[in-house]
Amino acid sequence: MKDLRQKTLAVTVTADGQVIVRAPERFPKGEIRKFIEEKQGWIRHHMKLSAERKRNQKKIRMTAKERENYKKEAKTVITRLCRIYAEQMGVSCGKITIREQKTRWGSASSRGNLNFNWKLILMPRKVLEYVVVHELAHLKVMNHSPAFYEAVAQYMPDYEQPKTWLSKHIKYNIHLIS
Repeated sequence: MKDLRQKTLAVTVTADGQVIVRAPERFPKGEIRKFIEEKQGWIRHHMKLSAERKRNQKKIRMTAKERENYKKEAKTVITRLCRIYAEQMGVSCGKITIREQKTRWGSASSRGNLNFNWKLILMPRKVLEYVVVHELAHLKVMNHSPAFYEAVAQYMPDYEQPKTWLSKHIKYNIHLIS
């Protein structure tokens, strides 16, 4: 795939396992092939992860009423955890919003507002707490640098386990029934 704004070669593997290669316009095809060959191990690894995530998708059937109840529970639990961890971490969070994002479990704005996916309430408690700590750590460090993960580890030393679980169980498909 050619991109007029692309300045360098790049390869990504999408959530559904599609491999996308981006290259500057007029970049030599031989160089692109060489780049892909050099990245074969990385591509295979990420395609395997994508397939594993797909296998680990959870399909959950629930009524609209059950879904609303889970959303309310998520708001209560996540808000309480944010307050507890924010105090421990010495940060102040603004508005806490519960949403139904398709690709994110949480996010933090530079203004201190936090967003969380209500589906976190369906996950193991340690995973939910990890996402809360992760987003609160962004109020200290707004990137995913080593300093950021040091901030996470300071309040959740075993964060790698829930982080790994989350990457393997990335998607919850909710099917509403009547």
